[in-house]
Parts: sequence; C-alpha cells; structure tokens
Amino acid sequence: MSLLDLCDREIASVGLDASVADAIHKMLDHHVGAVAVVDSDFRVAGIFTERDVLRKLALSRLDPQTTSVRDLMTTPVEMATRSTGAGEALTTMLERHFRHLPVADDDGKLLGILSIRNLLEWRVDDLSRELESLEQYVANDGPGG
Repeated sequence: MSLLDLCDREIASVGLDASVADAIHKMLDHHVGAVAVVDSDFRVAGIFTERDVLRKLALSRLDPQTTSVRDLMTTPVEMATRSTGAGEALTTMLERHFRHLPVADDDGKLLGILSIRNLLEWRVDDLSRELESLEQYVANDGPGG
C-alpha cells in the first residue's frame, strides 16, 4: 500500500503569502492539525501545526490576521516520498514526535499529508487481519495436526 493511499483525500495547504489566520482557518475547515506551506510551484516550504500555534503564536501578542505564516511555520520539513514505506513513516513519526508528515515527489512537490492517526488506523487494521488469520489457522487445525 502506498503512503498516498493512507493520506487524507484533501490536501490542507496554504501559500507562503498566507496569514496565520488563513492557516488556522484551513486547519479548522479540514479538521486537521497541520497545513503544508507551499510555494507557487506547490513545493513544500514549511509546515504549520497546532504546536506552532501554541508555541509561537498564543502568547506572542502577534496578530494572526497580519502575521505571515512564513514567519511562524516549522522549517526545514522532514518529508516522506512515494518510496517511503508505511512502517518507515510510522517509525520516523514516533521517534521524532511528529504528528504530521508531508509526502512529496522528488522535486519537493506536495502529494499529500500523512497524519499519525492515518498510520495508526492502518496498523490496527493490519494487526486485526493478522489476528483473524491466525485465529482461522488455529480453528482449522484438526486432530493430530
């Protein structure tokens, strides 16, 4: 399964010229905790997350309407690619304490955003199928087998 299959269908992103308020509205509209910040060619320039809102905006007295998301976004951004496996992405996210991981092509163009929720749902489904298979195997084992 491709990482893109695990990403949310709609990509939440804003341009470099967006305000912090625009980014927050985008997160609220898409019910996500992060937006990718992209340049005019849709290449990932940064990521803006709920943590950025709390750590960089909440007590800063900056006006979200007039503050550029460029000023508060997290950069550089670690990204996954089409060739990154789901297990590898999960390990990266757990080790680095990321809740969101952009997926980009070789030129850095945004293809999707993976959330830890997406990966944990995939892993639970995978383990459930494995358990079901093992239960079926044990149940089908006849006498002397």
